[in-house]
Amino acid sequence: MTTTSTFFEQLADVGHDPRLCKVRGTVRFDIREGDRMEQWLLDIDHGSMRVTQGDGPADTVITVAADVAEAMTRGEMNGLAGITRGEIMVDGNLALALRVGRLFPVPPAERQQAVSGRGE
Repeated sequence: MTTTSTFFEQLADVGHDPRLCKVRGTVRFDIREGDRMEQWLLDIDHGSMRVTQGDGPADTVITVAADVAEAMTRGEMNGLAGITRGEIMVDGNLALALRVGRLFPVPPAERQQAVSGRGE
């Protein structure tokens, strides 16, 4: 089992996240590894989340390589930085994608900045 699969399964088990209390929409993650694609669908309604594996219509589709998804779920990569570098493609509602980014662990450098109060 990959870190990515574990991450999404844990989201499904939690079922609610207060950081998304003002969010409503669907986001599909298309995670590619060679010819294989793993898909996760998040249906969010004011913090309540239904997470399923598979294809389905979504307000926002986030396409990412498996190694990038693994780095994000381990807290080694910032999603916004990945979007800026072209490693993460967002089709649809970018604001929704950025809000869902709150679910991922924060990279160590960002945690250090938050603790020290430096937001450079």
